[in-house]
Amino acid sequence: MTVTNTAPIDNSRNEELDAWIREHGITEVECLVSDITGVLKGKIMPADKYLRGGRPRLPDSVFIQTVTGDYPEDEHLGFWNFSELDMQLVADPHAAYLVPWAEEPTAQVIHDCCYMNGKAVELSPRHVLKRVLALYEERGWKPVVAPEIEFYLVKTNTDADYPLEPPVGRSGRQETGRQSYSIDAVNEFDPLFEEMYDFCEQQGLGIDTLIHEEGAGQMEINFQHGDPLFLADQVVIFKRTMRETALRHGMYATFMAKPMADEPGSAMHIHQSVINAETGENLFASLPSEPNNLFTHYIGGLQHYMAAAMPFFAPNVNSWRRLMPSSSAGSAPTNAEWGYDNRTVGLRVPIDVPEATRVENRLPGVDANPYLAMAATLACGYLGILHQLEPRPPLVHSSPHGAFSLPSNVLNALDLLRECQPLIDILGERFVHSYIAVKHAEYDAYFHVISSWEREHLLLRM
Repeated sequence: MTVTNTAPIDNSRNEELDAWIREHGITEVECLVSDITGVLKGKIMPADKYLRGGRPRLPDSVFIQTVTGDYPEDEHLGFWNFSELDMQLVADPHAAYLVPWAEEPTAQVIHDCCYMNGKAVELSPRHVLKRVLALYEERGWKPVVAPEIEFYLVKTNTDADYPLEPPVGRSGRQETGRQSYSIDAVNEFDPLFEEMYDFCEQQGLGIDTLIHEEGAGQMEINFQHGDPLFLADQVVIFKRTMRETALRHGMYATFMAKPMADEPGSAMHIHQSVINAETGENLFASLPSEPNNLFTHYIGGLQHYMAAAMPFFAPNVNSWRRLMPSSSAGSAPTNAEWGYDNRTVGLRVPIDVPEATRVENRLPGVDANPYLAMAATLACGYLGILHQLEPRPPLVHSSPHGAFSLPSNVLNALDLLRECQPLIDILGERFVHSYIAVKHAEYDAYFHVISSWEREHLLLRM
């Protein structure tokens, strides 16, 4: 099966967006696209020029830039066009948000990307997610997701060699131990979270609950369920909002997967189900004693293809530190097993009423690009339904400590992805091979760094 969803994008001016800009008195527009690593790129334009039809352009090479700002070696980019073609940024009117912390009325608008002939840019992570959603749409289905975002608040740190520390709260003290679900621990940062909620409300972000997670200074925000593209946009904007809010209160918000060695890692759990696009009926709806075939095949697809999809769930070298089987890893899973209300497996099915039947993918780290993490998990499930893959029996007990049924590092995961043609066909061949090249380049850059551990244990002993 080969997906060729590169149809022209409608790049005409959108009257709805233009009216929104005028209504809010916007003077400046930040035109945003997410690159492969999840970093926002783009241009800033005066609103009057934007309204006059000035469409920003970027070179398509922004999608093969590594997290360090470098590029893969030429020989690894067999699918790259070295002319660095111009692409136009085409606004999505449903992805326009205010910038509430800006001094002047400012808008941030997420854009799709197309070449000058109108063809979609296959390397765009947002386009990759839209490719996958189109497959569901062809069958009259609509995926529904609800992401959970974990992150740490830490003291400001300008020395990259110095370990991170928990921030100082209202009491003037740092957290010294884990305080899962503690209300008082959240209240330590009430001024910060009150401003965060204000900013999110002004932007229309659909955040639901806030809790204190396992780690010292670790928090979790849950989003309301909805359309995957809409939620991926919201996660991108929330991360930006949370970082800005933390800076305004003298600390950092970090979305590294494993920022501190002795604290648990941070995840982006993705709850997912599939509904009938016309009736809204949950197609997974079933009782634990009688799960339906569509639901079990979806889980079968996740189990079968999860290992190959791991580069999208654990995209960085640091990501794999979160997934190491150890006491400091917290509840991070290291397998692709499934079970009802079982937090030791990678695929948890919460106990709920039948119409709320869903599966929670617990493997993605919060450092994952939300467009790609959602695209990959939905692609795995789709392939399971398509090929009627049967899952292994659900685990009714804890997964054995240290059991690791997934690749254990980024290089092994990239090899599995390169060999998985069904996933490549769905996500796009040019995109997948470019993604692999970018991740190899990032690993090579990391491997050139001599760590403090090596200086500590090898410098005078070898």
